[in-house]
Amino acid sequence: MDRYSKITNKNQREIVLLKGYPCVWGKCRFCDYIDDNSRDLETMRALNQEVLSHITGEFGVLEIINSGSCFELPKETLEDIRTIVQKKKIQKLFFEAHWIYRNRLDEMRRFFGIPIVYKTGAETFDYDFRENYLNKHASFKDAEELSRYFDSPCLMVGIKGQTKEMIRYDIDCLKRYFKLGTINVFTDNTTDVKRDESLVRWFLEEYRWLEDDPSIEVLYENTDFGVGD
Repeated sequence: MDRYSKITNKNQREIVLLKGYPCVWGKCRFCDYIDDNSRDLETMRALNQEVLSHITGEFGVLEIINSGSCFELPKETLEDIRTIVQKKKIQKLFFEAHWIYRNRLDEMRRFFGIPIVYKTGAETFDYDFRENYLNKHASFKDAEELSRYFDSPCLMVGIKGQTKEMIRYDIDCLKRYFKLGTINVFTDNTTDVKRDESLVRWFLEEYRWLEDDPSIEVLYENTDFGVGD
């Protein structure tokens, strides 16, 4: 499991994958990342400290991810991150949080005292597909509502049941309402959600131009940021 990496093409930053407590929701149909969660504080903190020790601060920007939301990281790990932020002169953080935490985002901003870019797993702006198939438990009505809270949505493409029209709509909303975003090309995992190969091929051709868009990061594999396994 790789837990430290550097992103050097778009939005240069260091990135670390830490361990946290179980995801507050943990019932998304497509997700098996929650297997990386833990309830053993001592083990989590020791592992997280080792990962954080690799941070150099060379870009002044750090992304922290875990298999859930930043609010599920142990309090002790958050304090360790704050120490690193101050020691390495980090000027901006990227965190991820579920829609459930939308009214708590300023807590982290106050705690760290520097700008935070909040990412969130929107997956799609098609309400029915997101809630009734993917079981995301993120009840925002549309992209405009999501943009009131979060800076950078993460979308998924290439899932059986999606359509080209849904993907076009999602990317149009992403460009219209957000300055940053991530698009994850779905990869089969241990869940019953499956990849649609023909839809993936269409997306890769139709949206090849996203590779040159500095505001959108496309992940063709789950590990394209250099962390995970």
